[in-house]
Amino acid sequence: MLWMFFCYGLLGWVLETAYAALRQRRYVDRSVLFGPLCLSYGLTGAVLTWGLWELRGRYFFLFLGCAVGATVVEWAAGHLLERTTHTRWWDYSARRFNLDGYICAGASAVWGLLGLAAVQWVSPLLVSLYRLLPPLAGHILLWVLVGVLLVDGLGTILTLAGVRETLPQMEAVNSRLAALSIRMGEWILRRTEGRIQRTYPKAQFVRREETAKVNPFTRGSSFYSIMLLFLVGGVCGDLAETIFCRVRLGWWMSRSSVVWGPFSIVWGLALAAATLLLYRYRDRSASFFFVAGTLLGGLYEYLCSVFTELVFGTVFWDYSSIPFNLGGRINLLYCFFWGFAAVAWFKGLYPVLARWMAKIPPRPGKLAVWALLVFMTVNMGVSALALARYSDRAAGKPATQAWEVYMDQHYSDAVMKRIYPYAEMTD
Repeated sequence: MLWMFFCYGLLGWVLETAYAALRQRRYVDRSVLFGPLCLSYGLTGAVLTWGLWELRGRYFFLFLGCAVGATVVEWAAGHLLERTTHTRWWDYSARRFNLDGYICAGASAVWGLLGLAAVQWVSPLLVSLYRLLPPLAGHILLWVLVGVLLVDGLGTILTLAGVRETLPQMEAVNSRLAALSIRMGEWILRRTEGRIQRTYPKAQFVRREETAKVNPFTRGSSFYSIMLLFLVGGVCGDLAETIFCRVRLGWWMSRSSVVWGPFSIVWGLALAAATLLLYRYRDRSASFFFVAGTLLGGLYEYLCSVFTELVFGTVFWDYSSIPFNLGGRINLLYCFFWGFAAVAWFKGLYPVLARWMAKIPPRPGKLAVWALLVFMTVNMGVSALALARYSDRAAGKPATQAWEVYMDQHYSDAVMKRIYPYAEMTD
């Protein structure tokens, strides 16, 4: 994953720099970082390779998955840079079918084609190149690159946050060591700021103004609102699936993702992420939310299925018997369900829930959210260990560590089968 991240980050920098040079007839460094690396390309290339590897050879679905995934990253990166620098770094407003000027249908199609080529042909080549390196040399190279990236990223973040303006004057510093540290920091920030301003002349590096304190539960995209929706969505999603299975199959069964209590991580994350991404468009038409929910929900469910199988060696759902499925991970009907759920949420349920959330007292509400998040963090950690041991037992591995013995005693195969009745072990 690290190798893919750095390779695609470098290839993205080359692509962006070459494209800018052709358009402007001069060299333009297109990286936000000081080094030749585009974070969005690296992150997107690594995640799409990891998540959509099974779709190689199925060109239409690979194209669609890459287009949706890369578009989400581009949208998020554009808004993040706008919030930190108070300016636009690219603008598609003049193009048709654009959203906020940060994404458009034409750019999404290009990302789909590039992603298809990357996952289908470039990624296997990169894997082959990495295997040519001696294991120790490959590990050392990657850790050195990670260290350089951390230093580079810290300098860029401080620059975008306007920290340079807050550094004390050299004359006011008595300690030689402190003066040396400030001088080094000033040099790094000055170089980073100058490079970014040469590439993006309109970028501004100013301190964020203080905002008036308001109840965080009145803002739908605030941290506490999103975390509360994650918790509420997890419980409601588990109950909805439980009732659905009761009606469809005729018996009650657990649909929880964790070992303690009724909670679906897939639904909780889906509700929180959808609200975070689409909150600003809550006044859009129902058709907008249906299309967005269908595409985003389908990709999200597919990646969740890949993640749980690769990490835990377990398949939690299988749609192979349902028509129009893709590897048993998703199917067309349930993708439409994601679309209908998005419409129902933003056009019906969320406005009502938002009014209730606005009445939550700030201080007790924050304490309650943090307490529940701590509980859920421990709950998910124990569940991950129980699933790992469940998989090891299926592979015939005996318990050798204390935590493995504890998991065998408290979360035996019978208990895990009751909590995850549809879970199937894989190789």
